[in-house]
Amino acid sequence: MRSPGRSGATAPLRIGTRGSLLALTQSGTVRDALIAAGHEAELVAIKTAGDKNASDPVQQIGVGVFTSALRDELAAGAIDIAVHSYKDLPTEPDPRFTIAAIPVREDPRDALVARDGLVLGELPAGSRIGTSAPRRAAQLRALGLGLEIMPLRGNLDTRLRKVTDGELDAVVVARAGLARIKRLDAVTEALEPVQLLPAPAQGALAVECRSDDTALIEMLAGLDDAATRAAVIAERALLAELEAGCSVPIGALAEVVESIDDDGRIVEELSLRGCAAALDGSDVLRASIVGAPERAAELGRALARELLELGARELLGTPEPDASGSPTQAVNPPATDFVDPSPMENSR
Repeated sequence: MRSPGRSGATAPLRIGTRGSLLALTQSGTVRDALIAAGHEAELVAIKTAGDKNASDPVQQIGVGVFTSALRDELAAGAIDIAVHSYKDLPTEPDPRFTIAAIPVREDPRDALVARDGLVLGELPAGSRIGTSAPRRAAQLRALGLGLEIMPLRGNLDTRLRKVTDGELDAVVVARAGLARIKRLDAVTEALEPVQLLPAPAQGALAVECRSDDTALIEMLAGLDDAATRAAVIAERALLAELEAGCSVPIGALAEVVESIDDDGRIVEELSLRGCAAALDGSDVLRASIVGAPERAAELGRALARELLELGARELLGTPEPDASGSPTQAVNPPATDFVDPSPMENSR
């Protein structure tokens, strides 16, 4: 089914995106892929409440404004496709929409941009390092380097400028975002997952359309990467099982790798690592699991349950279920001092 706003078989597909450089760049990759496949497509920039209130705290405007505005336009038929940074989408599926494609993922690691070309281990104790993501803040503190974690908001250029202007000694952002806007020259160190596990689905895009648009779903399937989809499904299943939101320090990274089975055959396996951290860095729980890629969601849930058994519920303040199976009120709810305030800008 085509949207009411499009007329004629040759009308370009309208791809909704935020208007920032990063959002336009990543949505542009989807547009270019569709054009290369023989489909007319164009970008439609949509201003979200988060863009209109760039200086307001995210606790006031709500993290969801960055994706809900695109979804509102998609539901209304004003656009045919919405391109999201997958990590920004809520874990609860919305039956109105289908994630028809998850293209090949960018490098999901976090990246350090520090003064004087320093790497993380060279920053002296007391260095001011900017990040507003609780996951990054918690894992950085857990390294025991004596860093002072500072809140951070703004687009990527604004964040990098805080280092060049001397306001901060370093910032941590997603390497994928810098790669997409061709600013990898600013990276002084790509942080390995053993130091900082990335956010679930970091570096991945979600190409979404209306669930009743079967022709478009079939068309977009050509942009899908099976390995990326399996990895992201596992990471997001872990996140959903932990009942964690983007203000809770959860990291996850899955990869499809080749191994040799008992019969000497080369087979693909999905390797998933996950962590749950106390915001103050006092404890980080880590676990891993390996299994078949087609069991991605099952593996994610199983690893989440292992983290819960290790103590993640107490660490994160996740409510204990009551007798009916419903969560009770958390005694110590997750801290929200550090919330990633502009997800489309800092993470991809």
